[in-house]
Amino acid sequence: MFSLEKIVRPNIQQLKAYSSARDEFKGTAEVYLDANENPFGTLNRYPDPQQVTIKERLSVIKGVDKNQIFIGNGSDEVIDLAFRIFCNPGKDKALTFTPSYGMYHVSAAVNDVTLIELPLTEDFEIDKNSLEDYIKDENLKLIFICSPNNPTGNCFSKETIEFILDTFRGIVIIDEAYIDFSEKESFVSQLTNYPNLVVSQTFSKAWGLASVRVGVAYANSAIIELYNKVKPPYNVSALNQEAVLKKLDNLAEFEIEKNCILNEKEKLEKKLQEITFIKKVYPSEANFILIKVTNANEVYNQLVRQKIITRNRNNLVNNCIRITIGSEKENTKLIEALRELSVTPSEVENSL
Repeated sequence: MFSLEKIVRPNIQQLKAYSSARDEFKGTAEVYLDANENPFGTLNRYPDPQQVTIKERLSVIKGVDKNQIFIGNGSDEVIDLAFRIFCNPGKDKALTFTPSYGMYHVSAAVNDVTLIELPLTEDFEIDKNSLEDYIKDENLKLIFICSPNNPTGNCFSKETIEFILDTFRGIVIIDEAYIDFSEKESFVSQLTNYPNLVVSQTFSKAWGLASVRVGVAYANSAIIELYNKVKPPYNVSALNQEAVLKKLDNLAEFEIEKNCILNEKEKLEKKLQEITFIKKVYPSEANFILIKVTNANEVYNQLVRQKIITRNRNNLVNNCIRITIGSEKENTKLIEALRELSVTPSEVENSL
């Protein structure tokens, strides 16, 4: 049976969170002389450390209690704090699947935690059989599942993820950075069924606020309390909170922009399939497409020379490039450039 107390670092259990001036006084006053702020200016006051208004809005949109929501400085803070809360440096372990999002590896290294990276199958699925020996390890505290996955674009099966949630006695973090582009249901709906579940989402992708750096974690209130205990006191600026609230006030615009991206993706997929050196266009439930080409390095470099920047994922998936869905104008320029490229097969392609 899952026990949160057993997997939290002892020093975190005993930690007394920093109490800021804005934590100790809630409400509105005429004179603020409690936080050593400059009395002049328009940005002179500290922001709400608990981002209450954002949580209240998301609570309605997502159908969860506001005490089940953590607001972070990007979803990268959600990832990093998980290591800080649950993993003893130099002792505990985390697990993820490869290819996937690179920050799991970076955060594990920063926190001196061994990261086990299990390869996905040839069709980018999780091999449940490969998990058996690892999930029994009492030092394995975290499993990261990016779904839809980056850079492959696919969602993992609900049955496989539920198997992991049912059998693993640590924390399962489902990274849903791209879930708004997918037809699959978010695992936020499963929070009441799994006390070890954390769902990470972001305002960087479908919401168009990448420069704002605001991420979200959804979990049971006990886990959220731990996140709030460990986070810096003012981790999300007032300007960034205002930008998020402005977006949340206009859900119709959000849907229009998202549907525009999805329509452009459908058109781009068809045009990419017509180009001879593109060997495969992988199905995608995100705002990007992974393509397999005869020579990824050459394609990438030729596009760079035309001032078109894609993501060369050759180091993760052989001869593959990840293409973000842009505007209609940007996508048209990309296709025109690709049609003009002269690509020679790579040595790996020649050897197949």
